[in-house]
Amino acid sequence: MHSRDLVGYGDKLPDPKWPGGAVIAVNFNLNVEGGGESSLYNGDAVSEGMLNDIGVPAFTGRRVPLVESVFEFGSRRGSWRVLEIMREFGVPMSVLGVARGLEQNPGLARAFVENGHEMVSHGYRWIDYGAVDAETERAHAQKALDILTELCGVRPRGWMTGRPGPNTRGIIAAAGFEYDRDALNDELPYWLEVNGKPHLVIPYSYETNDNRFNENTGFSTGDDFFHYMRDAFDVLYREGENGSPKLLSIGLHDRLIGRPGRSIGLTRLLDYMKQRPGVWFCRGIDIAEHWKTHFAPGA
Repeated sequence: MHSRDLVGYGDKLPDPKWPGGAVIAVNFNLNVEGGGESSLYNGDAVSEGMLNDIGVPAFTGRRVPLVESVFEFGSRRGSWRVLEIMREFGVPMSVLGVARGLEQNPGLARAFVENGHEMVSHGYRWIDYGAVDAETERAHAQKALDILTELCGVRPRGWMTGRPGPNTRGIIAAAGFEYDRDALNDELPYWLEVNGKPHLVIPYSYETNDNRFNENTGFSTGDDFFHYMRDAFDVLYREGENGSPKLLSIGLHDRLIGRPGRSIGLTRLLDYMKQRPGVWFCRGIDIAEHWKTHFAPGA
């Protein structure tokens, strides 16, 4: 059994020394999952019942065209809208790309890289890997790496499963990924020992995340998203001004925030953040390189 750490940095938080003396690091993460979700089309026994945005449950033994079309919206339109918004504000992001989906839309994969965004491997499929045996998961990890490298012309250096299993971190570390995002437990990166070697974890968030739009159980409007993210930003910004800078990781989904009425919340948020000094907008790989430079394991 893997041990757990409920202490972390405790009351001895390190000064992350963000570039330029920034008081906060902000990392946007766009999940691109359409085409990799559960579907009979992908050989699954059930349809997708998670984050499909219309409240339709999973069905066994049959395809559900409406649910598939929700995921298709992200790939066909939502991603392009988010790309344009990020281009307008000059903000880089990490793209958490499911390989099975992006191999069906290679032009989108290339566009992300050409616009300066980082491609993070989000696995071969958008499924719960806690229910997948280690051999299959290992094969999927390699397949995702091969597909995304070919599509993007550059090897992904980061990993994010979303629904990892007990074997996930060991598998992706052995595959050569430099860091992973499969943790929700902190606001600063930290090192672990995996397979006898140092491995970097950059925490993600299911809380500062547009998943709260799903089925209107949390966010109903773009303003709901804006207000919540702004409040999180303001608290961490104030802590940074008081000598304790943090990382604000914001999760986005092309099929959720990419809708017109919701995307205005992202636009307002970026406009608000851009007006504040001392903000470092960064990709996951930028954080990883910075942490390795200033907080090398064993230093």
